[in-house]
Amino acid sequence: MSGPGRRMAIDRKGMKPQIKKGTFKRVLSYVRRDYMMSMVVVALCIVAASTASLFSTIFIRRLLDNVIIPGMKVGLDAVWKDLVGILLTVGTIYIISLAASLIRGMIMANVTQGTLMHLRNEMFMKMETLPIKYFDVNAHGEIMSTYTNDTDAVRELVGRCIPSLIESALSVTAVFTMMLVYSVWLTIAVIICLFFVVRVSAKVAGKSAIYMVGRQKAIAAEEGFVEEMMEGQRVVKVFCHQDQSKQDFDKLNEELRENTTKANRFGNILGPITNNMGNIMYVLLALIGTLLVHFNVTNVSLGNSGPISVGIIVSFLTMARTMSQTIGNLTQQVNMFTLGLAGASRIFTLIDQEPEKDNGYVTLVNVKTDDNGNITETEEHTGQWAFRHPHSADGSITYTPLRGDIVMEHVDFGYVEGKDVLHDISLYAKPGQKIAFVGATGAGKTTITNLINRFYDIADGKIRYDGININKIKKSDLRRSLGVVLQDVNLFTGTVLENIRYGKLDATDEQCIEAAKLANADSFITRLPEGYNTMLTGNGANLSQGQRQLISIARAAVADPPVLIMDEATSSIDTRTEALVQAGMDNLMQGRTVFVIAHRLSTVRNSNAIMVLDHGRIIERGDHESLLEQKGTYWQLYTGVFELE
Repeated sequence: MSGPGRRMAIDRKGMKPQIKKGTFKRVLSYVRRDYMMSMVVVALCIVAASTASLFSTIFIRRLLDNVIIPGMKVGLDAVWKDLVGILLTVGTIYIISLAASLIRGMIMANVTQGTLMHLRNEMFMKMETLPIKYFDVNAHGEIMSTYTNDTDAVRELVGRCIPSLIESALSVTAVFTMMLVYSVWLTIAVIICLFFVVRVSAKVAGKSAIYMVGRQKAIAAEEGFVEEMMEGQRVVKVFCHQDQSKQDFDKLNEELRENTTKANRFGNILGPITNNMGNIMYVLLALIGTLLVHFNVTNVSLGNSGPISVGIIVSFLTMARTMSQTIGNLTQQVNMFTLGLAGASRIFTLIDQEPEKDNGYVTLVNVKTDDNGNITETEEHTGQWAFRHPHSADGSITYTPLRGDIVMEHVDFGYVEGKDVLHDISLYAKPGQKIAFVGATGAGKTTITNLINRFYDIADGKIRYDGININKIKKSDLRRSLGVVLQDVNLFTGTVLENIRYGKLDATDEQCIEAAKLANADSFITRLPEGYNTMLTGNGANLSQGQRQLISIARAAVADPPVLIMDEATSSIDTRTEALVQAGMDNLMQGRTVFVIAHRLSTVRNSNAIMVLDHGRIIERGDHESLLEQKGTYWQLYTGVFELE
């Protein structure tokens, strides 16, 4: 949510739905790609059903001209054989139509759900490749709405609208052809009437479509707001902002109500308009047909010419009714069609997002070292890692042992181009050293660690990892060598053991338990109802903050990274629990290069180097004792003259 009561930008002035060009064609490409043969069968079923409907109309003429009218003159017995034949034929046609409709329904259920499955898979796969920045600027609730409301709209588009389009196109074509076969004069009258029906329907449907697009956007915005409020309930209540939150929600809810009401209003009047205009056309055609019969006007048609019979008039009226109903049903689908296109457009917007760029070619591999110190690559898990660095100049490959030597040289960075938040940052961390960052909120501490992970790319300067520019290291391999323990712990639905194993998916149960012991988490885990097999839900809501943090530390421990980032991991827990967590962290940090961000200066006293940041610059550096001797900002923070904000 960019601000309280954010409003959706709906193009009412231009009066055009905001749907990407080519969206419908792209939806069809998914259907064609995976279900081409199924759609061919569906099309054949639609042809069978439409043909059956058309033949039933033709038999009305035969019933009137060959049975009913002659039977009134010569008696029913004389035409009984023809009557039975017609009824049996019509019955067979309707049975075929029913079977075709049933087959079509079963196939379309499979096609629809299969298409949605592929779309959701593609969305999720793309989401996993997106940079962190995308999730910083898009509300999580709005992204979730793409998976729910938008895919549901596409379900209606694929499952109902597309078959209706095919059916309507075939039906109108077939009926129009038969009209020409029956009477050109009456067909011309139908074309004139339908011109006005389509013109009025398109106008009303267009109005409805605009607000259906607005409705879809309003739902996404409202869900995004609700998701934010659910996550921030404590903050809302602490600052007594319930009334303000309610006002903001009312604005979004009113936007949704307004768009939905107007969309439904135009949609609801569309049916009566098309139906009544169809009725008017029906009456006009009946009047014209009566006059043609009365004045014995010679019929002009693609079939047999001659006087217009009562059977022709009745059959033609039935076909006209069928055509007007088909067009009416088609216009009734406009809302669902537009809503489906709007949903598909939002889905494709996510799928078309630019993935996280990665030009790295240096990879992390298992290696072994012989007695002469030569390094060779191996598929065995030796516990030794090295960066595999291919050189394009001569085709050679070098292996750099993974040690955890981090160097930043004159780094500048800004989240927005031209507005740097880090200025000329230079530092180094030798293998096994502990580097601490202290400073006020917004000083740039977390930003530095985000750059080491390459969640963002620097504007200027260099960051080297074991002497290699990190821009050359493949991001997945770089991050595999880093362990992160954050202040905000994310636990996933699953057992405690599965959450620990998330740090290394191929870790054995024994390795996970050893990691928990290293993190001081084993004692509380064994006291849980089912120990390591206890299920966690709701981000570990059944655990305390300290227990969740210990599992997070165990998760980092099982990954066994040479470099560790601890981002204010103890800032949100009490002092007693902090001692336990700190002990687990100390165990984990041994022998590793560690970057620590902490508000509590007591946790960084034993650091090899402490960097004091202010407004994106390093203003002081040194160990605890040397910084106290300087009596600068760190001394003021440590002695309580200043406090971190």
